[in-house]
Amino acid sequence: MATADTTASAAAAPWYAAYPAPKSEVVTISREEVLDLLKSTPLEKRDFVLVDLRRNDFEGGTIRGSINLPAQSLPLTLPSVYVMFKAAGLRKVIFYCGSSTGRGSRATGWLADHIADAGDKEMKSLALAGGIKGWAAAGAEYVEWMDGYDAAVWAKSGTGC
Repeated sequence: MATADTTASAAAAPWYAAYPAPKSEVVTISREEVLDLLKSTPLEKRDFVLVDLRRNDFEGGTIRGSINLPAQSLPLTLPSVYVMFKAAGLRKVIFYCGSSTGRGSRATGWLADHIADAGDKEMKSLALAGGIKGWAAAGAEYVEWMDGYDAAVWAKSGTGC
């Protein structure tokens, strides 16, 4: 039977504590590289996807063309997500959250582990260095590649991992 102490400590644990830590080393991709990919590859020819992992803090805009897959859903849906990404011919999956050091790095590692377990030598799991905060702070050239950009949100810098 659970005691009040064990129930309280379980409630205080972060959501990701219920899942194994990633084994793979996190590989990052710079915002400059991502911007080049966006500019040089028409949507219908892309072999990469941007995945915005934010859930409760999903505000202020997102990088154009990103899908929103809250990090909390990823551990349980990862096999299906991988199959969909593979069937779509994706070679790069680029995760980000506020800074890409919390949810972004965990998601990157989890997918990298899954890719390695599958023996897949083609797909890469990457974290956007600096996350969406770094993207939004990098200037007009980056902001123009955001959908739903709200300068007021970025001015208060309340979004994070």
